Amino acid sequence: MQRLALAGTRAIVDMSYARHFLDFQGSGIPSAMQKLVVTRLSPNFREAATLLRDCPVPLPGDGDLLVRNRFAGVNASDINYSAGRYDPSVKTPFDAGFEGVGEVVALGLSASAAFTVGQAVAYVAPGSFAEYTVVPARVAIPVPALKPEYLTLLVSGTTAYISLKELGGLSEGKKVLVTAAAGGTGQFAVQLAKKAKCHVIGTCSSAEKSAFLKSVGCDRPINYNAEHVGAVLRQEYPQGVDVVYESVGGATFDLAVDALATRGRLIVIGFVSGYQTPTGLSPVKAATLPAKLLKKSASVQGFFLNHYLPEFRGAMDHLLKMYAGGELVCEVDTGILSAEGRFIGLESVFRAIDYMYMRKNTGKIVIELPPSVNSKL
Repeated sequence: MQRLALAGTRAIVDMSYARHFLDFQGSGIPSAMQKLVVTRLSPNFREAATLLRDCPVPLPGDGDLLVRNRFAGVNASDINYSAGRYDPSVKTPFDAGFEGVGEVVALGLSASAAFTVGQAVAYVAPGSFAEYTVVPARVAIPVPALKPEYLTLLVSGTTAYISLKELGGLSEGKKVLVTAAAGGTGQFAVQLAKKAKCHVIGTCSSAEKSAFLKSVGCDRPINYNAEHVGAVLRQEYPQGVDVVYESVGGATFDLAVDALATRGRLIVIGFVSGYQTPTGLSPVKAATLPAKLLKKSASVQGFFLNHYLPEFRGAMDHLLKMYAGGELVCEVDTGILSAEGRFIGLESVFRAIDYMYMRKNTGKIVIELPPSVNSKL
């Protein structure tokens, strides 16, 4: 017999009666909710996803938490997910979004050994573009409060931390180039490289983003709408750069390869310039890549967070401690400067993704879900 603890009553009840309990026993959990579901495979999120307004609130299993989401993260790879690129065998419909911060409102009996109703948690799991998400307790991370800053660390922060630690070989005096440096993950690559006493160069798209980069320690912001990145790198860094944290792809990737120093390392964490295309790719000068790498004894290596999950928890713990100690800026973009204002509610996910691909965001884009009057946090 499965048992379930619920918000409001803090009781543990037979799962066979849980749905009746959710509806009628004052738990504060509704019987229905909204969520975004991918109903058609497409890199165009507006075409791919549908906002469903009357879905049953899911029940957590024995080792699960039911989380009332307060914040959900928007990632460039959301459209790769909606296009089915991570799993070619995936069939629609499936839930969208994969990271959130929220409050535990119900949990299975086994999960109650480590978590309690009312606790704030952060998580990476499918289905975060929803009012409620079932999250396996083993992947949930306790956080001190319901703050969007904790969400910035989940995918964006850990990607920067683990990739630079495992692949970057950072040390004092090395020159590090970060592309899309004012974005969700770029902001962390800049700060972590500075913590390692490196000289950091960061590309961005506006004077405002350049100012932000300077505020978090970037030594040489390059606004590519005002300066030519390749020319700056050739003139100011004629010996090349030692490490590149690259997320843009296409022509930016080619520039980064050309800018590598002898024994330089280029880490590919994405190629966002190609995600909206039918193939998901942006063309690069692949024919000359082997010769360029050989000439410099340089390397290009990919990094996909899912392949480093054993390192994830340790990375999160370290980043949370840095943030708590005032050593890390977690810049959040809630859309306050967007044409229609803040990203509030699931219907705003569509324009938040558009906003990202228009290169408007500074920091991590976060969707805010209105708090419940029953929330204790």
